[in-house]
Amino acid sequence: MTRSRLFRRLALVILVLAALAGGGVLWLRAALPQVELAAAARGPAVEAVYATGVVEPENWAKVAAVQSGRIAEILAAEGDTVHKGQILARLDDREAGARVAELEAKAAYWREQMNRSQALVQSGVRSRDAYEKDKSELNQVTAAIAASRQRRADLVVVAPIDGVVLRRDFEVGEVVGVNDALFWVGGPRPLRLTVDVDEEDIPRITPGQKVLIKSDSFPGRVLTAQVGRVTPKGDPINKTFRVRVALPEDSPLMVGMTCEVNVVTAEKPDALLVPATALVDGKVFVIADGRAATRPVGVGIRGRNRIEIADGLAEGDRVIAAPAAGLKPGDRLRAKAP
Repeated sequence: MTRSRLFRRLALVILVLAALAGGGVLWLRAALPQVELAAAARGPAVEAVYATGVVEPENWAKVAAVQSGRIAEILAAEGDTVHKGQILARLDDREAGARVAELEAKAAYWREQMNRSQALVQSGVRSRDAYEKDKSELNQVTAAIAASRQRRADLVVVAPIDGVVLRRDFEVGEVVGVNDALFWVGGPRPLRLTVDVDEEDIPRITPGQKVLIKSDSFPGRVLTAQVGRVTPKGDPINKTFRVRVALPEDSPLMVGMTCEVNVVTAEKPDALLVPATALVDGKVFVIADGRAATRPVGVGIRGRNRIEIADGLAEGDRVIAAPAAGLKPGDRLRAKAP
């Protein structure tokens, strides 16, 4: 074999080996776990407490019948302005009226009987005890009349406050129970949102804080309001506290609407932000020379999706957006293409 042919063969072998080595490197690189990187960027940071609530008037009352019975007459419609004490509906009082008439007839009898006994006592024909017995019977019937008249009066449903009939349920002829609400009466303004906040979040809620509101009735809009007050006693079963959110006079929300609420507890217009999923035990992961490395960071405002980095990163630094469970410093990684 000539020397030139030997050199050509050696060169070919070297090229093949180099190709195989390069392919092996590419294959090994392709087999490495891919991670998505996110750059630390500046933007508004908001920390908020999330809750849901229902719109209701500041002053309102649920109106129910004191007694059960059949509705005989409805005297107010939805949207009507009513005044305290105004009759809204009447239940069937025929039986109650008959009972009152029966007792009044008995009272008339015992009153006449008592007068006759008194005259006989004065003439010495009858004893004083007989007179006292007749008087006692009259007193019992009189008390029964008062109770029956009150029961008949309770069949009349009246407005407990001034306001507007916001809603009316049931129709004439239906039977209602003691706990059945016939009317909702309240003032159309001012309105409020009543929300239930977890007890672990309630220490961060104070009157005057800004509230961001979303409603399915107004898609794409974020409405604003303020925390009005926090009820001092919580619900020990649901572990919540009731928060009243005062709505502005021009709020488009209507009574009965359900809303999503974010009470803003901290806000910064220009903060250094990374995805909230990037933070693991007070550190973030970065890629250095193809391997995972950690950087301890100081955390400021914590939002639902992003968190503020107070120190430990500079603007533009790229962190692993969502480190996998079990990722350790030194693990080989490769970044996904932007």
